[in-house]
Amino acid sequence: MELAPLIVEDRVEAFFDAHGLGSGPATFTRIGDGGGSNFTFLVERGDERFVLRRPPRPPLPPSAHDMVREAGLQNAIRAAGFARLAEILAVCDDESVLGVPFYVMRYLDGHVITARLPPGLDGEQPRRTLGLDLVDTLVEIHAADVSRPELAAFARAGSYLERQVRRFTQLWEINKTRELPDADEVGRWLATHMPEPMPPTVVHGDYRLGNMMVGVDDPTRIVAVLDWEMGAIGDPRADVGYLLATYTEPNGRVSALGSSPVTGEPGFPTRTQLVERYA
Repeated sequence: MELAPLIVEDRVEAFFDAHGLGSGPATFTRIGDGGGSNFTFLVERGDERFVLRRPPRPPLPPSAHDMVREAGLQNAIRAAGFARLAEILAVCDDESVLGVPFYVMRYLDGHVITARLPPGLDGEQPRRTLGLDLVDTLVEIHAADVSRPELAAFARAGSYLERQVRRFTQLWEINKTRELPDADEVGRWLATHMPEPMPPTVVHGDYRLGNMMVGVDDPTRIVAVLDWEMGAIGDPRADVGYLLATYTEPNGRVSALGSSPVTGEPGFPTRTQLVERYA
């Protein structure tokens, strides 16, 4: 079957023209490690650079890959004072352009750390500094005032934790390829052992080192938090727990999820130190 194109160049250029984003012909280059569910493109136009983010080809599951919502949440948390974000320049909800909504961000120069560390993180002290800034950035996100109208619009009635457990239990039922009784038991255990809720905060939902961009000149500092598709108003412990679950510890437990393997290098904080820093 012939697949619909991810980018229709003349239509995207017309959209850029309408929003004053560069001039002339544009080039589009897929960027990222390819592991995400959404597509990200570097757009070079004249002397300017932009980043376009779009979902997969339709059909899409209900409430998933919502680019308009993802962009709106980032704008809302920026308005609440969280600055470590790529600036969103335009949002397109007109599906006649690409067949799906998308948004455009200002290009940031930096490193996204996946399987190897960039220059400047060769020693133990820089690694420790980055590990602590990973926690400090999460604290800044959770400190945003969710009573502000911009963020309050994203709040939902009911229990965030209950929704999470229910949703992922349902996804397991839909996507499993074999019977794993332990997975079913975990779902039942979580459903009956949810803690009392904490005051709500912004929750990123996929908070790990691989979704951060660090500076080129100072790779010990996070300059932008990326991939807000799972963002919501909810229980901050969900982010802390997910960070720990995806974190490989130096001389300690390796994350079963295989993400952020570089945090196993000497100098990065332990899980206990991450928790103590957050507290």
